[in-house]
Amino acid sequence: MNMIVAYDIADPKRIALVARILKDYGVRVQKSIFEVDVNGGVFAVMKERVEQVIIPAEDGVKYFPLCRKCIGMVEIIGQGFYTNPDEEYYIY
Repeated sequence: MNMIVAYDIADPKRIALVARILKDYGVRVQKSIFEVDVNGGVFAVMKERVEQVIIPAEDGVKYFPLCRKCIGMVEIIGQGFYTNPDEEYYIY
């Protein structure tokens, strides 16, 4: 499942924690936006990890699923790059 994850976190420490979690699953494409490609089980784990960090009364995280057709229609203007979900990624 390919998706965009966007977040608005009130506390800088929680911002850093959420970003670190999402880096385990995808690629940061803007300051508070990640592209991830996960199956249902991995998505559940990722979501649970994020939920353990955020404070729902202060923070927000949105998950936008993308179909394969939609991914092919992504347009980038200015800075940014297309992440190919079939490409190999190395996590250091």
